[in-house]
Amino acid sequence: MTDTPPDVGRLHAPPSEPALLYAGDVMHQRMKPLGHRFSYRVFSLMVDLDRLDAADTKSRAFSIDRFNLLSFHQSDHSGRTDISLRAYVDGLLADAGVSAPAARVLLVCYPRILGWVFNPLAVYYAYDASDALVALVYEVRNTFGERHSYVCPISSGQVSDAGVRQECDKIFHVSPFMPMAMRYRFRMVPPGKDIRWRILETDAEGPVLSATFSGHAQPLTTGNILRLVGRIPHLTLKIVAGIHWEAAKLWWKGARYISRPTPPAPTSVWTDDRRDEPAPRRLSPQPTSHRETCSPAE
Repeated sequence: MTDTPPDVGRLHAPPSEPALLYAGDVMHQRMKPLGHRFSYRVFSLMVDLDRLDAADTKSRAFSIDRFNLLSFHQSDHSGRTDISLRAYVDGLLADAGVSAPAARVLLVCYPRILGWVFNPLAVYYAYDASDALVALVYEVRNTFGERHSYVCPISSGQVSDAGVRQECDKIFHVSPFMPMAMRYRFRMVPPGKDIRWRILETDAEGPVLSATFSGHAQPLTTGNILRLVGRIPHLTLKIVAGIHWEAAKLWWKGARYISRPTPPAPTSVWTDDRRDEPAPRRLSPQPTSHRETCSPAE
């Protein structure tokens, strides 16, 4: 069983709010075999999975599991309506060998805008009672309506004042223009006043693609929701259209199309940056009932 190592290092404490908005920029830089770069203005939502009721009261323009201008639906991430999202994540962590249930779990993702959402990447942050990280879960979606979660317990040496550094092999097909023989190198600054994600995708010869997200925290108020939605009125459409537009430009530049392989199991566990043998699931994720599209990660 995996416990938090005593020397993993410390980060800032997680936010005290039940929900926050993070406004910032997503950037992707492809290095080879051809160069390609784009950047988009976006905003993300952070929710505390133990305080969804409190988050639901933060603004009249925001709801949990109900339609609104901005909303968050638990089933978008678990595919389940019979259990809470927190219980679903607890099952993932238990199956990954995290012996004690997390004291707190935060999720950073894109919210629904007028009922529409797509999350190329959503990240769960699991903390112990002393606010030390015990695990991260990287939930990835592709353009074919599939989802995979890389469950990564925190190991010794992965956390420093600069953030969390973790690695895993790519086992889930994302882009039709990127091969599978890759490794993800995560450099993550968890949510606080700011949030930063950097994912470097490498092959045997070195870096192939760099993807980043950098955002600044804003309270989840009606004013902030209206301002951000006013500036980016079609966030979900922007993400989906942007993915297909960038894919078209890659195709025009001569990128080689790669057929989609058979998808892996819904989850994989990575301890000390190495894959664990699969174990029987306690709370198995089930496919979502609605069609999901797109991912700008590649």
